[in-house]
Amino acid sequence: MNIKLKQSSIASVSSITITGSKSESNRLLLLQALFPEISIENLSNSDDTNVMQYALQTSEDSIDIHHAGTAMRFLTAYFATQEHRNVVLTGSSRMKERPIKILVDALNALGADISYFERNDCPPLQVRGQKLIKDKVTLNANVSSQYISALLLIAPKLKNGLELTLEGKITSVSYINMTLDLLNQIGVKTEFTDNVIKVFPEMSKDDTQTLVVESDWSSASYFYSIIALSPVGTQISLSSYKQNSLQGDSALVTIYKDFGIETSFDNHSIVLRKTTENFESKTYNLNDSPDIAQTIAVTCLGLGIECHLSGLHTLKIKETDRLEALKIEIEKLGGQINITEDSLHLESNKNLNENVSIDTYNDHRMAMAFAPLALKTTLQINDSDVVSKSFPTFWDDLKTLGFKISE
Repeated sequence: MNIKLKQSSIASVSSITITGSKSESNRLLLLQALFPEISIENLSNSDDTNVMQYALQTSEDSIDIHHAGTAMRFLTAYFATQEHRNVVLTGSSRMKERPIKILVDALNALGADISYFERNDCPPLQVRGQKLIKDKVTLNANVSSQYISALLLIAPKLKNGLELTLEGKITSVSYINMTLDLLNQIGVKTEFTDNVIKVFPEMSKDDTQTLVVESDWSSASYFYSIIALSPVGTQISLSSYKQNSLQGDSALVTIYKDFGIETSFDNHSIVLRKTTENFESKTYNLNDSPDIAQTIAVTCLGLGIECHLSGLHTLKIKETDRLEALKIEIEKLGGQINITEDSLHLESNKNLNENVSIDTYNDHRMAMAFAPLALKTTLQINDSDVVSKSFPTFWDDLKTLGFKISE
């Protein structure tokens, strides 16, 4: 489905409820599969989380996880530990292009039995579950944190736990800390010293434990962008959020302060309020929160300001090559942007082209990152239903704010 967003303005005061974090939800679902006494509240309603739930509950021998990259990585590790299960994990055409060799090699080094059907670095995978005896493995530290988290999540059920050594500078350490914190919450002992992570073995407990998923900070980023592109005084309340969040994308609070947005915590909600205009150029290293790069770049485009973003090397192996996709779509709108393997530089530009059709490349974040530009110009979003991957109610929520949207 393609939708048209006419140039709009929003109500000066609004309130939105955002579903639970996909990142937290998928981690907790895997832990719940390993420790059934865990109960979860406020799960994400995203496609990715629905796929994860289905995969963990089904007895089928072949599981299609579609575009869900997190699910592919987490499930590969999970099924590698499930004795007597023989599972094929497959996905969309794009998923079959996304490398997973680093994780497969690490699991096989621990004693897993995983092989490829087509390419020797991408899904589909044949996973023959068995008991993993070895407890030490080494990875390059700059790999996707999802590879690391996949290993950490299964570690409590390994006979001797896991000692994971990371070589080099660590990428997205906030997501690693999220995983370790969730393990700690269910009573698993962990250590993270220098570049060595230890997870100690843990037996199942009889006591039921309820964990509540915080709302998704990545989803909040689009509302930060909307406020940044709105007049001074505009505010939006979002729920439910914690001031001491586990999510790396909570860096939005600090980053968007540079755009004149103040964030206040009120009970379980955050209130975003634009207090000043700030058209100075922006420079950020997003090594710990690369998923908000698209939102920040498009915010700067809408404001006509220069920005330089680095720490983006993982964006090339997401649902699409996000750096290349950003370049193509920003240039359609009249922006000037240069990209490297791990960075982008956007030149200042005061004029946006009208009636541009934004392609989304099967990437939910492409659709949502460009949507706030409707506060500055009229545009079309192609394949707009891709947002269901992480934020199914996104377009309805924009209508609630006052966006003029038609099919």
